Order: sequence, then C-alpha cells, then structure tokens
Amino acid sequence: MSIEYGQQHKKVDRSKIPLEIKYHRQSQVLELIYTSNDEQQISKSLSAEYLRVFSPSAEVQGHTSDQAVLQFGKKLVNILGIEHQGSYAIKITFDDKHNTGIYTWNYLWELAEKHDQNWEQYLADLKAAGKSRASS
Repeated sequence: MSIEYGQQHKKVDRSKIPLEIKYHRQSQVLELIYTSNDEQQISKSLSAEYLRVFSPSAEVQGHTSDQAVLQFGKKLVNILGIEHQGSYAIKITFDDKHNTGIYTWNYLWELAEKHDQNWEQYLADLKAAGKSRASS
C-alpha cells in the first residue's frame, strides 16, 4: 500500500496549488479548489480516512516502500487541524493523534488524480491482511 513519491518531491507545479482549502467536518471531506488552464474552478474532494491511510509520513509509508505499514480502523477518523507548511504543503492533524505527515501540493494533487486506483488497492490490501476500515 505505498505511494511512489515521484510527485511528492518535485518542484511545485503552480497549477497544483489550491486556491482554497475547505474542510467539511460533518462529511469528513477535505475539498481542494483549483483553477484550470481555462480559468474554471476545479474541486477535488478527499476523505479524512483516505488522507490518513495515505499519509506521507514515515510512520505510514516507511523509509522505503517495503517498510510501509497498512493502516486500518480509520473509517471514522476526523481532521482536527490543517496548518500551512511554508508555501509548499500542509500538515494535517487527525483525531487519532497522527500529525507527522507533510502533504505537499504535488502529493495532494497525485492523491486526487489516483484516488480510485489507490482506494481499490487499499481495500484489496485490507482484505488480504484480514483487516477492516472500522475501528475495533
């Protein structure tokens, strides 16, 4: 369940910097609003659970892909805080006390673009490990 960091550490593409970030606490969805090349607004929505299980932290991803730790029981996780990290990223604090992931603009864009593929793989990994999205 690891994400390649190809986009994570590249120079920031200005088009991948959201104009606005909104967290919808009740639905537990982070909404990222971008401007397209034709000046239209594009909205990308990522659930708190998705962001938590794909946290870019070493605790989740490991220092190498074979050290990644499958996250489970995060279905109801919520976001407590979002802080800018310079001009290149945000740090998200979750209600399970996880707060070590720095989500670069490139990484957030990649998570949004590959959402369906990532989520499908995550669910398959959970099933193979006999784990659940629900907390125990």
